[in-house]
Amino acid sequence: MIDIQKAKKVLKSYVSNYDIKNNRIRVKIGHIERVAKIAKELAQSKQLAEEDIQLAELIGLLHDIGRFEQVKRYNTFNDKDSINHGKLGVEILFDQGMIREFIEDTQYDEIIRKAILNHNRNKNDMEVANDKELLHSKIIRDADKIDIIYMLSFEDKETAWGSSNIEKEKITDEIYQQFIEDKQINYSKRKTGVDVLVSHFAYVFDLNSNYALQMIKEKKYYDTIYQRFKFEEKETKERINQIYEIVRNYLEKR
Repeated sequence: MIDIQKAKKVLKSYVSNYDIKNNRIRVKIGHIERVAKIAKELAQSKQLAEEDIQLAELIGLLHDIGRFEQVKRYNTFNDKDSINHGKLGVEILFDQGMIREFIEDTQYDEIIRKAILNHNRNKNDMEVANDKELLHSKIIRDADKIDIIYMLSFEDKETAWGSSNIEKEKITDEIYQQFIEDKQINYSKRKTGVDVLVSHFAYVFDLNSNYALQMIKEKKYYDTIYQRFKFEEKETKERINQIYEIVRNYLEKR
């Protein structure tokens, strides 16, 4: 079986090597702890075996391990401007052998590897070889997005969207069209803080389980996020209003 308490201690020891006074590090520690808890809840909601529940929680603890080194090297969470944090996490865990500190059993390695690689990809770019890899990739993707949406409801705007003046910015036409037409955002095309905000609204269409959708709806996270902004530019204000209504209607229907 998987020793979750041991894994938590190993993670705490690993994180202590970084500047925990750095706001980005602080945010990521809290995020990882909550994602592990949410992943466990999602697995339980599917009535999975205890083995899979523990595995889901472990993947939650490990999914963003690459973020700490990313912040140390580049002082950003923007993969486009630095490095793919999912791939970096896999490098740290598997290429450098750190995975054995978290779990001695090797039988889950490929599931963990695939889930971490898939958690920050567009859903059409996921790589899975079997149903088990797909299951745990979907669980961590949902858990990650749920907590990100939660954080966006209260976290400071600079940390969340990379801009302290987001109300003065505009949505680029390309990002707006991607949302309206495909409900998927190409992260590499985002240019403004508002573009990042739009990509976060699009998260709702990438949630896999009804449990996740119900959680988002009941907590009214998107209502809170929407109410945080008073955009100055007329077109951007109208577009955000439209995007919010599309998301709200989708949650009501689902």
